[in-house]
Amino acid sequence: MNTILLLMILGLVMMMFLFFLFMLFGWRWMMKKMAAKIGKIVLSDSYQENIIEMIPGFRHIGFQNVLENNLRSASGDLLHRPLGSSKKWPNFDSITFLPAQTSPFAVSGEEEVDVKVTIGPNAKKPMSIDIPIIISGMGYGVALSEEVRLSLAEAASNVGTAINSGEGGVMPEEIEKAGKYILQFGKTEWGKDEDIIKQADMVEIKLGQGAMMAMGMKISPKNLTGKARKAMGLKENETAVIHEHFFENQTLKDIKELVDELRRVTGGVPIGAKMGAGGKIEEDIDHLVEVGVDFIAIDGAQAATLGAPPIISDDFGIPTLHAVVRAVNHLEKRKMKGKISLIVSGGLVVPGHFLKALALGADAVYIGSAILFAVAHDQVLKSIPFEPPTQVVWNEGKFKDEFKINDGVTAAEKFLTACTEEIKIALRAMGKRSLKELSKKDLVSYDEAIAKYVGVPFSFEPWSDKKKEK
Repeated sequence: MNTILLLMILGLVMMMFLFFLFMLFGWRWMMKKMAAKIGKIVLSDSYQENIIEMIPGFRHIGFQNVLENNLRSASGDLLHRPLGSSKKWPNFDSITFLPAQTSPFAVSGEEEVDVKVTIGPNAKKPMSIDIPIIISGMGYGVALSEEVRLSLAEAASNVGTAINSGEGGVMPEEIEKAGKYILQFGKTEWGKDEDIIKQADMVEIKLGQGAMMAMGMKISPKNLTGKARKAMGLKENETAVIHEHFFENQTLKDIKELVDELRRVTGGVPIGAKMGAGGKIEEDIDHLVEVGVDFIAIDGAQAATLGAPPIISDDFGIPTLHAVVRAVNHLEKRKMKGKISLIVSGGLVVPGHFLKALALGADAVYIGSAILFAVAHDQVLKSIPFEPPTQVVWNEGKFKDEFKINDGVTAAEKFLTACTEEIKIALRAMGKRSLKELSKKDLVSYDEAIAKYVGVPFSFEPWSDKKKEK
């Protein structure tokens, strides 16, 4: 018996040795054979039978379009694409800042730079924040998990900024953790309790957003589970509904009465409205001026959400760059600049984007996708490579229960702090000691069309000629 066992072991060792020799010396031969076979097929088969047909096919239709059309074929239902439009929209990248080097001079790195912001200056109780970056509305349950919301709220408090509730459920502990809390007054049945409204530092009436415009949605019980349902006051098998309107047969008069009522209930905190940036933005602003808002939040077409029909994300709205320029110009025309605050969002992901929007006239910026990936930081390693990184942050994400709040707070706080420091060093490099000194006069563009549209110098033209023109 021992002899048989020994022979089997020796046989196994021999097989492993031969396999090792083959891998050591034979892999080149095997690879050459495979390459020759594949090469013959690719270089000889007719186009109709050739796998390379996919290359011109994908280039013609687009790889993402092919995949999304297959999803349409599989489901026969409305697609809900996460994280916004993938189109290449006009953006802030061709705009740069003017450095101070000879006159004026740059500000010393030892000097403090004031980046504080006040939203709704004409309100009875304006909202003041230490930095011009606000965490956008990504609702509990309808988008983010409890752990992520609490992480973002605490991080916002630690750096002295505000967080927007979004259209999801409102957690008392989130309000408690948040430094400044913006209640998004959505077209929902939840989030309307007077005691919640009274705790808000600002109220934002959501008329629309960049990725969805004014459209609502229905969320089935299987796609909205856990404690969020209780926070939203939903019954066990009740579908969550986000409507298209606040009132039946809605009019601007109804919205004005809503603004007045919210102002009364809150005791005078800023009451404003959020809308997706559309082609008739000036008319939309006129209507909001008429209803008496303290601030306007404009979401450009690059904005993201948990899921939106691609036709709404890709084929509606105008770029954030165009939106901020037109909105600022119109508020100045109406002599409302400085009276009604402007918050801009949509595709702003790095400090340079934030500061350029502020230079063009925004009072503050909302960030969503950028802070969402930042709060997850290395926790995304729990889901990748087999699941997308957002599976650790969504309320229905497969790895949401593994998200650590303390790690999320630290990551989000560091991200916001780092972004603020970059904004400060950029202001010093322009010779500024305060955000209030910044304007579009500090900008230039190397794209002639963008320079003309935005109203800043074109970098190809000599600066002396520009000064003569003035």
